[in-house]
Amino acid sequence: MEGSRRVALAVALSGILGSGCPTLHLPGSTEPPELDSPRTVSVKIQYRQPNGCVNTSGGCEGSVVFFGTWMRPGGEFPLTQDPYSHVWSGVAYAVPVNFPPRDVPYEVRVHDPYLRESTTGGFSAQRLMVGSETIVRIELPGAYDEHGLIYIDDNGLGRTP
Repeated sequence: MEGSRRVALAVALSGILGSGCPTLHLPGSTEPPELDSPRTVSVKIQYRQPNGCVNTSGGCEGSVVFFGTWMRPGGEFPLTQDPYSHVWSGVAYAVPVNFPPRDVPYEVRVHDPYLRESTTGGFSAQRLMVGSETIVRIELPGAYDEHGLIYIDDNGLGRTP
């Protein structure tokens, strides 16, 4: 009898061990859930350049360039100057919607060649409109890292934090 128990135990163990890992699959899909891609919108950008250039040793030529923290490095783009005024404008495409606030607001600014020799090194968030909203929340004004804060809603409109 002792021998038959050993055989039965060996057969049982070989069945368990020989079958590999047990399957622990629960009912439902075996695919990972799809990630919700963020909604994106186009956003109008407008910047009013100062009437005079502050540079004393260098020129004032060049385009005004817009930067936003949703952009990858190199994603900044030049704005287009209105030939009759100091207003520059453009459109930022594929801006991820972040309003109602789900995260920190976006940081936005421009590089203006008229301000190249100022304390900001040409960067500014003053006189800037993003999504038809004037930037009023400016961080580090007058410093090289000056930037404004803005949320963007589903209509491409800016929302002040």
